[in-house]
Amino acid sequence: MGLSTIETAGFTAPETPVPDRPSSLHEGLRVIERRDWWLWMCAVLITLLLTGGIVSFGFPGLHLHRAELNSAPLRDTILGLVGMVLLFDIYTIYQHFQIQAVRKQLIEREELFRLITENAADMIAVVDIKGRRLYNSPSYEKILGYTPQELGGTSAVEQIHPEDRENVLKAAAVARHTGVGTSLEYRMRHKDGSWRTLESRASTILKAGQVEKLVIVNRDVTERKHLEDQFRQSQKMEAVGRLSGGVAHDFNNLLGVIIGYGEIVQEGTAGESPLRTCIDEILKAAHRAAGLTRQLLAFSRQQVMDPRVLDVNVVVKDMEKMLKRLISEDVRLKTELDSSAMRIKADQGQIEQVVMNLAVNARDAMPSGGDLKVTTSNFHMDDEFVRRYPYPVLVGDYVLLTFADNGIGMDATTRARVFEPFFTTKEKGKGTGLGLSMVYGVVKQSGGYIDVISEPGAGATFKIYLPKVEVAVDPPKQQAELPPSLLGIETLLLVEDEVSLRKLSRHLLELCGYAVLEAENGAEALKVSQEHKGMIHLLLTDVVMPGMSGRALADQLMKQRPETHVIYMSGYTGQTVGEHGVLAEGSFFLPKPFTREALARKIREVLDGSPVLSGAD
Repeated sequence: MGLSTIETAGFTAPETPVPDRPSSLHEGLRVIERRDWWLWMCAVLITLLLTGGIVSFGFPGLHLHRAELNSAPLRDTILGLVGMVLLFDIYTIYQHFQIQAVRKQLIEREELFRLITENAADMIAVVDIKGRRLYNSPSYEKILGYTPQELGGTSAVEQIHPEDRENVLKAAAVARHTGVGTSLEYRMRHKDGSWRTLESRASTILKAGQVEKLVIVNRDVTERKHLEDQFRQSQKMEAVGRLSGGVAHDFNNLLGVIIGYGEIVQEGTAGESPLRTCIDEILKAAHRAAGLTRQLLAFSRQQVMDPRVLDVNVVVKDMEKMLKRLISEDVRLKTELDSSAMRIKADQGQIEQVVMNLAVNARDAMPSGGDLKVTTSNFHMDDEFVRRYPYPVLVGDYVLLTFADNGIGMDATTRARVFEPFFTTKEKGKGTGLGLSMVYGVVKQSGGYIDVISEPGAGATFKIYLPKVEVAVDPPKQQAELPPSLLGIETLLLVEDEVSLRKLSRHLLELCGYAVLEAENGAEALKVSQEHKGMIHLLLTDVVMPGMSGRALADQLMKQRPETHVIYMSGYTGQTVGEHGVLAEGSFFLPKPFTREALARKIREVLDGSPVLSGAD
């Protein structure tokens, strides 16, 4: 096709050949040409005729010597010639008006074309078969910073990213030999040195079956690619969260059995027995595993929350002394807290865990010491700001909690995975990779958003946006008085679909002196309640069960026995206890896995000091 390799590298292979057929613009040009030629020929012909007629009067010998012709008066002959000239002039004026009308249309079309090309968001270029640029739209300067003069004097291959040049050259070769190609994405260097991702499509203009020109349309898709990457990352995080929550649910049931029977064996084993150390280590490992599952639940946003109205400044101030002990002495902690109202509604324990985990992460990023700055401020998310996110973000007022360090920083690959569970850049044995994933889960479950800004060697900044509320801070919860005894004689209804955990729970409850009725699911529990003639003081039910959920069971049982108290237990709650996993005011929840003491304390707390509930609502 005659296209040079270097010059064709600046555009993609054509997608659809477009024959060079006449357009209305070309037809207009041809009409002007034909009329101009017709007028010129008519002018030459009339001029020759007039000239010949006038000359003939000076040469009588050229006239016919016939009486009937010679008798014609000279005056009539001259008038005829003059009339012919006038007719020709009128015709000429008419044709000129027609030509001017066509030229006006052409000018209007040219102006329309100029407006389209100069205001088009895409970059439009026309090149010939040798790769010479015939036209470059002004969008090149707006998007890439290059003027038409600069584009015309440089080789396009020098501006393409080295990793993309091979693909561009292959596409150019296809265009050169077949005239048909596909669309292509590649990176091109901006005038300021940055890289922009372009989506390029080209159409061929054919003449006599050969490619004469290429019309290339390039679109800057850099921001779109960035949003797509963010969206894919959020989808991956959501999928990993579901998986983590499911694993944590099953794992918590197993841990509950291990911890429960381990405590029974531990209690029955003398302290001097050689087996006592083994049992103690088994329980320690089980409790560490339970801590990991809690972090997984936090990441998957499936923890039950006890939200209260908090002042973020108070939370940070109360933790400041502990944070200074937590981070090493060569890390300087500085806080800048906005004095205005900084109230949010969240679970205080989880927010404190977020603060602690971010402080530890900053400490580990500064092995040689440095500065950690914690700030709070008010922030308003407007329509312009939320467009940066590929997922729905609510417009409104937020409290911005910022952690900024001057540590080693992160590259793009690390930033993309920083919130994934079990992802860590620390040495083996020095981190579980769940600290930041727990932060991510708590923030999202609290209705907030989190951003991370970091570059290698430039430290890292974590920005947490939590919805602001305009209500008074809730008073601190009063610590419940410990009952004198964890034993009881009341009747309890235990509902648990996991057989081994149901057997263990019944055994623990009976050891505490309770009369226990048990059921495998909600339907069986209602049947047991109908058959039991005495009072049922408390319903201890799992949340997630086949068929009927724990909440639905509680609602139905409360209609029959309004005096019955309810405790929900689960290691995986999702959105089943309350809306979005939030524990309703006055509800009671026992997280799995639990110890015998935790179970006994929760039951006595509900039976001795709490008002009778009317369901989970």
